[in-house]
Parts: sequence; structure tokens; C-alpha cells
Amino acid sequence: MPEVSTKPYLLRAIYEWCTDNGYTPHIAVVVDSRTRVPMQFVKNGEIVLNISFEATSGLKMENQDISFSARFGGVSRDILIPVENVIAIYARENGQGMAFEAPTPATAPTVAEQQEEREESAPVLSSVPVSEPEKKSAASDADGNDDPEPPKKGGRPVLTRIK
Repeated sequence: MPEVSTKPYLLRAIYEWCTDNGYTPHIAVVVDSRTRVPMQFVKNGEIVLNISFEATSGLKMENQDISFSARFGGVSRDILIPVENVIAIYARENGQGMAFEAPTPATAPTVAEQQEEREESAPVLSSVPVSEPEKKSAASDADGNDDPEPPKKGGRPVLTRIK
């Protein structure tokens, strides 16, 4: 009998730590053909989901899969995530959590398949509120300044994955 990975146990532990401390647990997931999420919210083959008690219904964090229902733009959607596709779990409020090695992209859908999936799903829904890193442009601004703005201090922490 093969040994069970420690990853699902660590995911459950961080989730429990977040909820015990009043934090909002989020997971970052690599999307592939086995992942069932709203494709219109997938960016660069990844999605970040709020898995708090308030944002989900019927959350099950098992050894092989994480499953739950969540509302996107008022429409309930069933979500299924293979545990091996979770690349991070963290608290939204302070960014504390744990990151994992990304799975191999052998089963990841192509960009064309993802676009086709987006076009088939209707209507466009809004996601569960999730903080995203601020995107700064290196291009010049309206005044012709070539220097980008310095990063803002404070605000929500951002999880940075280092490869």
C-alpha cells in the first residue's frame, strides 16, 4: 500500500489554524483537466479561491480532493480540486501559510482549450472576492514619466511564489 502524502494533512492544519485565528483561508491552485473551477477566473493557468466557511458550502478536504460549492455572481458552482494541484494555502489578512511544489503540467489544458471553455460558459460571473497583487506597468505614464510608481506601503499582503 503506497504511503499517503502529508500534503492533505498540512492543508487541513493550515485551514484550521486560519479559522481558529479568525483569518480567511485562501488556496492557490494550478488548473488542469482534472480541476473543476469556473474557467473565466483562471489566470495564467492558476486560480485563487476563498475557502472560508462563509464562502463555501459542504467543504470536504479529503486526502485526494478538495470539494465544495461556492457562489460566483450569485450562481452556485460545484468546485473540485485535486490536492496535488494546490500550490499554496494562506491567510488573506497576513499572507501566512504554506506553499507547495507545483504539479507537472502534463495534464494541463492548452490555452485554446481554456478559451473554448470560457466561451461555452455563460453568462460571465463575478468571483468570490480575493485579493490579487497590484499590477504595475513599466511603461511611461500619462505625464511621460518613464519611472514606475514606487510600491505602496501597507494594504493586504501578497503571497509571492519563488521558484
